[in-house]
Amino acid sequence: MYLSTSRASDIASGDAPAPKGPLRAVPGTVFALGLVSLVTDVSAEMVTAVLPLYLMAGLGMSPLAFGALDGLHQGATAVLRLAGGRIADRTRRHKLVAGTGYALSAACKAALLAVATPWSVAAVLAADRTGKGLRTAPRDALISLSVPPGEQGRAFGVHRALDTAGALLGPPAAFGVLWVAVDGYEAVFTVSCCVAVLGVVLLALFVREAPAAGSAPARAARPAPPPVRTLLCLPGLRGLCLTAAVLGLFTVGDAFLYLLLQRRLDLSAAYFPLLPGGTAAVFLPAALPVGRLADRLGRRRVFLGGHVLLLGAFLLLLAPVPAGAPLVVGVLVALGLFYAATDGVLMAAAGPLLPAGLRTTGLAVLQTSQALARFAGSLLFGSTWTLWGPGAALGLAAAGLLLSLVGVAVFGGARARRPS
Repeated sequence: MYLSTSRASDIASGDAPAPKGPLRAVPGTVFALGLVSLVTDVSAEMVTAVLPLYLMAGLGMSPLAFGALDGLHQGATAVLRLAGGRIADRTRRHKLVAGTGYALSAACKAALLAVATPWSVAAVLAADRTGKGLRTAPRDALISLSVPPGEQGRAFGVHRALDTAGALLGPPAAFGVLWVAVDGYEAVFTVSCCVAVLGVVLLALFVREAPAAGSAPARAARPAPPPVRTLLCLPGLRGLCLTAAVLGLFTVGDAFLYLLLQRRLDLSAAYFPLLPGGTAAVFLPAALPVGRLADRLGRRRVFLGGHVLLLGAFLLLLAPVPAGAPLVVGVLVALGLFYAATDGVLMAAAGPLLPAGLRTTGLAVLQTSQALARFAGSLLFGSTWTLWGPGAALGLAAAGLLLSLVGVAVFGGARARRPS
């Protein structure tokens, strides 16, 4: 259903004509959620950019403790998505649940100003990840419920492009603040908090709840949401969860790939932050066209194709390619296109399979299965690296991803040929 065809500034009135060009047919709610994510990502990446230096150099946390903290946050976020999804479906208040998550993260940016020990900072960061876990599935459900099934890929592509723009702007903003206020971590946290509050205000003013959840007559007419066990009767969702989990088990985290690239290039630590920026710079312009391509060719095909590109990045790092610009460009382009072909595309594939009453919970189940598999894969990769070295770890990941792609393709083909 279309909630609006206006831009964020015109959403309140709903009178603006449909947008033209690459953003045509994208409802104002989707565009507004993209702006909220852009602003929130600027805030989050400002903190992320200085966090290792702040915790390890400023507060004395060891690298091992920082790594354990990061892993714990990833796992906690995955599980909390289920809670956010179910609450949103039961209350039919997707905007309220998402807004609570955004507001909690904004409050945590302010709380960073009041803590001064490594583990008190860790507790605040854990609360921040709680906010992220709560908001992700309701936000994606609002996007999915705002567009017809045939344009899910376009909608998620627009949202992810705007979200990635925020990821690109955050680190330069943080370093700009530090350049003005040397060692001014508190200044970074203050600016980050103000930007996060702006994101909450944008959500409150310009994002509309789904009509069925926003009007009292509609709420009275609608039955209670189906039980969660209904999801187990959806073979399409089961297949997507299995595919995402199997492939996610061998999806090596960005940080590991950047470390391998740094080793190959003997890159100075000063230039290390540019590697994630390179990936985001590819992801940003590719998100929308790849989303539109997924709507035309099939989202499952594009999702699998993204993992083929990731396998290509693995092989580039394993191959005896001379260390230099071609290697850097090849790996970062493959990684950026991988995210463009998988992040929003997976949500776009799942949305039409799910009933409206379980849309948020279903997306949360899918996100959690993928996130937990990636977390397990990171542990496997890190353990293999520790025991046998980075080359063996990446070789195992490449072999596992190749076999998983073949298995998923064969299994999917067999299911497609099975008579109904």
